[in-house]
Amino acid sequence: MAGLIPKSFIHDLLDRADIVEVVDSRVPLKKAGRNYQACCPFHNEKSPSFTVAPDKQFYHCFGCGEHGNAIDFLMQYDGLEFPDAIEELASMLGLEVPRETTANPQAEARKRQQAADDYQQMEHAAKFFAHQLRHHGNSEKVVGYLKGRGLSGEVVKAFQIGYAPDGWDDLLKVLGKDQGSRQQLVDLKLCNRNDSGRYYDFFRDRVMFPIRDRRGRVVGFGGRILEGDGPKYLNSPETRIFHKGRELYGFYEAKQAHRQLEQVVIVEGYMDVVALAQHGIDFAVASLGTATTTEQLQMLFRATQKVVCCYDGDRAGRDAAWRALENALPLLTDGLELSFLFLPDGEDPDTLVRKEGAEAFKQRLSEAQSFTHYFFAHLTESLDLSKDSGRAKLLKEAKPLIEKLASDYYRDALLEQLARLLRREVSQIADQVQRPQAVRNQREPVKITPIRRAIGLLIQHPQLGKEVPPHEELKGLNLPGMELLLELHRQTHEQNLTSAQLLELWRGRPEEKPLRQLATWDHHLDQDHIVQEFCDIFLFFIDQFIEQRANELLAKERQAPLNKAEKQEYMLLMQYRAGQRKVDAKS
Repeated sequence: MAGLIPKSFIHDLLDRADIVEVVDSRVPLKKAGRNYQACCPFHNEKSPSFTVAPDKQFYHCFGCGEHGNAIDFLMQYDGLEFPDAIEELASMLGLEVPRETTANPQAEARKRQQAADDYQQMEHAAKFFAHQLRHHGNSEKVVGYLKGRGLSGEVVKAFQIGYAPDGWDDLLKVLGKDQGSRQQLVDLKLCNRNDSGRYYDFFRDRVMFPIRDRRGRVVGFGGRILEGDGPKYLNSPETRIFHKGRELYGFYEAKQAHRQLEQVVIVEGYMDVVALAQHGIDFAVASLGTATTTEQLQMLFRATQKVVCCYDGDRAGRDAAWRALENALPLLTDGLELSFLFLPDGEDPDTLVRKEGAEAFKQRLSEAQSFTHYFFAHLTESLDLSKDSGRAKLLKEAKPLIEKLASDYYRDALLEQLARLLRREVSQIADQVQRPQAVRNQREPVKITPIRRAIGLLIQHPQLGKEVPPHEELKGLNLPGMELLLELHRQTHEQNLTSAQLLELWRGRPEEKPLRQLATWDHHLDQDHIVQEFCDIFLFFIDQFIEQRANELLAKERQAPLNKAEKQEYMLLMQYRAGQRKVDAKS
């Protein structure tokens, strides 16, 4: 694993990046006063509620609540993980991402180089297979097969479809020049080694489909047999750069085809993805022969608000659909749509789109079963709801699933339908179904205390940290959140920070979520009164501290005489309090 990205680099990266340029590269922005606006890319809306603030280097949607800095935007819009978003932002600025050294920097450097070599070798393999498709002695047969499946040269090129020759070690001879590269090919599951020590190609006489990660790097392959014995599809086993539960075949290509994905269709096979793209339905992905995982769904819901699970209508297809539904429950927030399309017996997207055409297939997609419809269709298919036992079992099975839902809309819709099926009132059912803890926490109203108000102002206007000198003595003031405020104050007093940079310092810490909430809180202050408000809050805390400390000294004096230093401290406190009261009386 590579070393951590230094926080100092992330800070400098956000200092160099202009969030307006970053967002505008994906979503066209229009000037609106001091800020920029657009229709939100993360939910459907007709009038713009998505705002980008250059002074804060922060974006916020007043419709759906999405917000963050340039890194957050790339994570959300491009569906990237945090390190990948750093890499993407750095590449946009022509920078190389450094890594912190560990106790063994040489080992870390070797790992980084190994990863780079692995991706390069996989790309070489993809190019080798693509070359063989055009120039191998079997190319006429393979090209004929692809044409017979209705694929054009343009689509084959777009997905870099290739051919693994039928020889014993054709790939090995080209890419395995020495012992090190041969072992690398084995590690990447491009080659195998038998008991006698002889190396041979893993894929032979197969149509090859390169699997790319979110950044477009080849991480694995799927190979379809042309004829003879063996599994119909042979997929790359997991390697140090390929984890099938994290990747989706065709996702990178779909993102390349669409600046903003209105919807994504999940299908079962590589050929389904390619065949649909051939017919203009270039927003399909395949889950690499496994049930669609939570991580894959999370990746999709970052990229689009509408996902259609398209499976064969047989038992295997329905089981896969149900596992996808279960994995989606914690991710389904309001505004996201999940639906299910089951194809006729004996059909898959490849055969059906060639038979019916693109428009008919799109019509099927538009008529896919809603999430709520499929939810109960699956749960009730083997139950007799005319009997108490059937209704009791339905409640038992539905309850824990509904409790996982993050969406109020879907939760209420399922509760209403469940109540009808159980012949109960919704209120009777709702009392038995808890909300997820995260949702319960979100629904607790946030009381804007003076400390939260000061923190919110400091997050939104970090320059305030230089208006008031640090008061470490306030640690002694027994108020929840005071240590957090003082740490934020130190950070903003010592550094020139934007809101984006300040929040980035707290990424991954327990305080990150409440700080992000306060970053979008409306303080209802005009620009001329923000500094005064912040200073007044600190004066309020200082007054409280003086009152508390004076009372502590009085209480101590009742037990035993104060020493000289304590008496002097008490006199100073009284003088400050008397002077403050005169000021208050005049104002």
